[in-house]
Amino acid sequence: MEKQVHSILEQVDGLLPLALGYAGQFCLALVVLFVGWKLVNAVTSATGRMMEASHIEPTLRGFLLSVIGLFLKALLLISVASMVGIATTSFVAVLGAAGLAVGMALQGSLANFAGGVLILLFRPFKVGDSITAGGSSGTVTSIEMFRTVLLDANNEIIFVPNGTLSNNIVINSSESERLLASVSLLMDYNDDIDKARALLLGLTENDAQVLKDPGPSVSFLPKPANIQVTLGFWCAPGAVSGLVAKYSESSIKVLQKEGYRLGVTARSAA
Repeated sequence: MEKQVHSILEQVDGLLPLALGYAGQFCLALVVLFVGWKLVNAVTSATGRMMEASHIEPTLRGFLLSVIGLFLKALLLISVASMVGIATTSFVAVLGAAGLAVGMALQGSLANFAGGVLILLFRPFKVGDSITAGGSSGTVTSIEMFRTVLLDANNEIIFVPNGTLSNNIVINSSESERLLASVSLLMDYNDDIDKARALLLGLTENDAQVLKDPGPSVSFLPKPANIQVTLGFWCAPGAVSGLVAKYSESSIKVLQKEGYRLGVTARSAA
């Protein structure tokens, strides 16, 4: 019995330095984890302030800060795990393989996500702008990470993938201070074109929404059976649709009143 107790004490004596060594490593790992976690939070906060000073979109700023924070914390946890003797090589390999598989499965979504990052970073348009892209036109109501939401003239909501917007031509009408709008009608060859010019220009003479410099103009284009007369005028982007509708009706009325023989009308805005 005495020999067994002596043997146990010898084993304890042999394990004690090893246990103390592991305890030291574990305490050091806890200190590194605590200090590192504080540093990661400080770095993330400083990066957030820099992004805010650079006027980066809040949506993109929040996402990038989350990614940076998660990445730094993952590196910290892996470093702490290696300090206490946990093998991390296979763990990192598994994470890499899983990330590759997920990336291949979500190629389309990742393309839209990358497009959203580019849109929020370079800001080719913003909420409230009127744009035309990907065969859709409307006012931007929100820019999300994977899609942009438009509201068209019929009050219909359109969801456009950000990948489409970032890889195709986007026309932003709101970026211009003024746009050229036009109203076109078809008149007979026997009608007086000089009188038509005076009548159409008279419609816009006292309209405060129509810019005076450059001023309105009337042009004529010969057609096989008639003449196309076009009233062109410059205005603010938000006034285009209302003025086109207004002068489409008033042009017909004023020319018909003077006895002009009109054909099919056409309207446009550039």
